[in-house]
Amino acid sequence: MEILNEAFLWLNDPLNWTGRNGVIALTRDHIVVSVLAVLLAAVVALPTGLWLGHRRRGATAGVVVANTTRALPTLALLTLLAASGLFGNTATVLACAVFAVPPLLTNTVTGLGEVDADVRDAARGVGMSGTRSLWAVEVPLAVPLIAAGIRTASVQVLATVPLAALVGGRSLGTIVVTGFGTQDYGQVLAGGILVAGLCLVSEGLLAIAQHVLTPRGLRALARDTSDTPSRRTRRSKITSPALAEPATTGSNGSGSSA
Repeated sequence: MEILNEAFLWLNDPLNWTGRNGVIALTRDHIVVSVLAVLLAAVVALPTGLWLGHRRRGATAGVVVANTTRALPTLALLTLLAASGLFGNTATVLACAVFAVPPLLTNTVTGLGEVDADVRDAARGVGMSGTRSLWAVEVPLAVPLIAAGIRTASVQVLATVPLAALVGGRSLGTIVVTGFGTQDYGQVLAGGILVAGLCLVSEGLLAIAQHVLTPRGLRALARDTSDTPSRRTRRSKITSPALAEPATTGSNGSGSSA
């Protein structure tokens, strides 16, 4: 509890929020590094995923090769980059971009691979070229999974960027590393809370963006698919009295005439 109180005291100190090494400035640097890393990964992963997913050949091999990069710890990659002379935010952007490629590539390939073959055949049947079919039919249907890949990669990168402080970069991880250096563990916890809060806020905003970008027809289909038997039963109970009223009246009439 003492460390928790120290963390809240650190967060409530206005001096820790201002200046070059304040929370606001470090949060801005943290977001900039994260955005650059995701954009760099997207430049590599999205075109490759679209090409592999559209061809439907070599997709599995491409995804497996990309996923092998997950076996390389980001900290180890940062150390290798630092040993080669790359320090600071540049090394962090490169290392986090490598870390962001697998979810982007995997979700893009999977999204295109799950497009119904009948839909692709129908697009060719109306005279669409392969490129037009890709952008007009396949990509819109794959948007939910592609957006989910971007969302996953972005949150993972935001959670990994604090390692930049270990190689001279600037991020919210600077607060954590400084706290360890001064043995101020309340500051360490405060830095962790800030990183977690930033990840949660980003996750919520990206979830909203994913919902907005998903075509309306796919959202309606998802609602129909998630329709449970209990909901269908409740709807049938609501509509059944009106439908059953004529039959009930008829049975009463026949009973009295008998």
